[in-house]
Amino acid sequence: MKNILHFIKGNLAVGLLLFALFLGAGNIIFPPLLGQQAGDNITLAMIGFLITGVGLPLLAIVAVAKAGGDLQLLANRVSPTFGILFTSIVYLAIGPFFAIPRTGSVSYEIGIAPLLPEAMTDHWMPLFITSILFFVLILYLSINPSKLVDRVGKILTPVLLLIILLLAGKSFISPMGEPGEAVGKYITAPFAEGFVQGYLTMDVLAALVFGIVILQALRDMGVTDKKKQVNTTIFAGIVAAFGLAFVYISLSQIGNTSIQAIGTSDNGGNIIAKSAEVLFGNLGSLILSATILLACISTAVGLLTANAQFFHKLFPKISYKTFLITFAIFSTAITNVGLSTIISASSPVLLIIYPLAIVLMILSLADQFFKGGQIVYILALIPTFLVSLYDGLKEMNIKITAYESLLKVLPLYEQSLGWLLPAIVGACIGFIIYKLQARFI
Repeated sequence: MKNILHFIKGNLAVGLLLFALFLGAGNIIFPPLLGQQAGDNITLAMIGFLITGVGLPLLAIVAVAKAGGDLQLLANRVSPTFGILFTSIVYLAIGPFFAIPRTGSVSYEIGIAPLLPEAMTDHWMPLFITSILFFVLILYLSINPSKLVDRVGKILTPVLLLIILLLAGKSFISPMGEPGEAVGKYITAPFAEGFVQGYLTMDVLAALVFGIVILQALRDMGVTDKKKQVNTTIFAGIVAAFGLAFVYISLSQIGNTSIQAIGTSDNGGNIIAKSAEVLFGNLGSLILSATILLACISTAVGLLTANAQFFHKLFPKISYKTFLITFAIFSTAITNVGLSTIISASSPVLLIIYPLAIVLMILSLADQFFKGGQIVYILALIPTFLVSLYDGLKEMNIKITAYESLLKVLPLYEQSLGWLLPAIVGACIGFIIYKLQARFI
């Protein structure tokens, strides 16, 4: 019993660190929007969202931990070339191209702008100044990753949890109203729509790259035994999963009961901002600002650190600090294009790479059954890519009639899950070929 308590106490800070790294801009703004749009169908929608927002990220943490904390080693099972290309794309997507700038943009639009005079919010200067100050702070926190557990896991996370508890507790004790009617795809396919909306959190992609941050933090804490590193990382993943599930359910509850009080909105940030004001009055804006800033800071630190560590490993002649500074400057520039533009630009990319990440992760967990057989990975990922690529093109309003006619016969195609059956069939064919090769060679 003492050993169990010692393990929990000694590694809880690592779990809180991982939770804080996950809980960023998308995790705050998308659940309230789902809650409002899903209406009476929120239960099915939330189950789908929790699968991609909590369940799959936890599996991804386990997969990466068992692979040594390195996404590239995982992707190398397909081929070394795929390993470099796919890993680089994932890092850049959740790094300086989309996710890191999104933390800066959300910090301003939801954490800072509501506190400014209305006349100032239409000018570019407040966002520009905020983005510079934000990324200077992120650089300071990221410059020495050995202090991540102390700075984020032991300080920012407890404060962040306390603020979310205040919002969630108030929303359950004094709900703002009754759920509205479901809209859009939530009417006919709430589970599938919730599942796909979970892509926007980027949690599975983040889980695949945060493994390297956690393992580096453990090494800095003196944990060098590989088995203990894996066990601690898995424990941290469980802590993070419970925390994320609580946050998602709480924030979706706020959105689900908000229509009568604040009306409808197509922006989750507006929903949570107005709801906080209804629940707590003027204090609500301050509470929300603190929540957003803390969440975005912790996530930006984790993503910037992970990106700099990966690309320094890929290009060792360029220092870790050089990558940090370069990515921070690039993220500052992208932040200033605005939140809506960042979200619109990221959606097609996520529709393409998310299914690949899911299939790669699930196959890696089943790797023991085919002993890393390359053919299984290849035949599962090729059809997945062919379908998910077109999902991304559709999101960009690029349509190929003949190709779409072929894909429409796939189950769940209209819900952007048409890749699922081809992935399963491809993996099964690959497994059969692997077994035949093993028998005759």
